[in-house]
Amino acid sequence: MNSSFKPFDNFRWKDIDLLAYKEDGSLFKGVTRQVLFEGSGEIKCQLRYFEVAPGGHTTLECHDHAHVVMVIRGEGDVLLGDHLQHVKQFDVVEIGSRTWHQFRATGKQPLGFLCLVSSDRDRPHRPDPDEKQQLLDNPSISDFLRF
Repeated sequence: MNSSFKPFDNFRWKDIDLLAYKEDGSLFKGVTRQVLFEGSGEIKCQLRYFEVAPGGHTTLECHDHAHVVMVIRGEGDVLLGDHLQHVKQFDVVEIGSRTWHQFRATGKQPLGFLCLVSSDRDRPHRPDPDEKQQLLDNPSISDFLRF
């Protein structure tokens, strides 16, 4: 076991800062993050825990890097490209490069998930007006979207 791992209590890891989800002014609701592991040397990745409050959602974004998410608490829906997927505890979601994605907590408890991502990654891209309209023109996802 990694000696830097700190056990959690109520999904708050000891000695790990509870951070704002984003600081760039993008639209989200009720989301926090904790950076649990910042790899260096041979393992160049970051492991983060995100928590979305009931009724909350992450930003709608895409980026060049891929990442993987494992739900460890609650349930919700996730937009992956042009379709919606319901997720619950222990589901694993692979988010490919340049795939629009957004998470929303739909249950009575928070949606909590671990996110594993490369330390070398690009910044998220938010939809420009044309991309936003293309997404809104898709009736299977338009009601889900939060910009």
